[in-house]
Amino acid sequence: MLDEPRVVIIVLNWNGKNDTIECLRSLQQLSYQNFEILVVDNGSTDGSVACFRQEFPDVSVAENNTNLGFAEGNNVGIRWAIRRGPDYVLLLNNDTIVDKDFLTELTAVAETDPSIGFAGPKVYHCDFKGRKDVISFAGATIGVATGKAYRFGQNTIDRGQYDRVRETDYVEGSCLLARVDCLNRVGLLNTTYRLYWEDIELCFRGRKAGYKSVYVPSATIWHKVGIRASVRRVQGYYYGGRNRMLFVKEYATSSQLLIFLCFLLAFDLWKVILVSIFKDKSMPQAVAYLKGTIDGFFDLGLGDEPRESTT
Repeated sequence: MLDEPRVVIIVLNWNGKNDTIECLRSLQQLSYQNFEILVVDNGSTDGSVACFRQEFPDVSVAENNTNLGFAEGNNVGIRWAIRRGPDYVLLLNNDTIVDKDFLTELTAVAETDPSIGFAGPKVYHCDFKGRKDVISFAGATIGVATGKAYRFGQNTIDRGQYDRVRETDYVEGSCLLARVDCLNRVGLLNTTYRLYWEDIELCFRGRKAGYKSVYVPSATIWHKVGIRASVRRVQGYYYGGRNRMLFVKEYATSSQLLIFLCFLLAFDLWKVILVSIFKDKSMPQAVAYLKGTIDGFFDLGLGDEPRESTT
């Protein structure tokens, strides 16, 4: 409809054409009308681009020559989108399936208040031991002094206990609706992060500029959480440790940073390392987290990425 705000949906793909096809098919069922879709391909080698262009001729495709990571890969799409003059940009993981009304619900809430910079849906696990009504994300709070995120309702059955629109510390990057006016003011995803914590950092940057992040429970999607989590586990532990440190250094007060360092050195760092070694049986995972934490503290980590391992 012409009175609906214009939205560009950005789906980032890297060698995940089957997931992306399923996501795009769900987007074809949207009740919302005033949108267009851009798939940003991050240097895939599985024939993704040709497949998308053949099966989805109405979907635009941007090709990166190499894998630029989550942050810069999406930024390529955001820059393309902003040139189209939309009101909103929606970042959507390729391993999601959306409800047909989710975009209608998200934009309806975002339009009620121009200070809403970011809005996100209720995210369900796509398959949680055979169930599709188990929550993955229903808003969250961040303890800057601990560097810990608490996600409301995570891994619990949805019984309507998180059905109220409310402000949240951040919107999960798997599905993040961003007001273009906000992005023009605060900037795009921080490419220093590459992947992990970049959604949190963006929302906090928006908060400093006076923008809210809002959780919209009437908008729902399903995310294949954990299904591919082990594929890049070592890399994930490296960036998780590094970017957590970068975030706390950026947004913590001096006293919060001191508390965080004490908490990290006395307890949290060793917990992650010991769990990695004795439970996950992965020394590379433990080393990656320790190296990431050190690199984050000293503003390093711009060299070679840690090698992946299946051990």
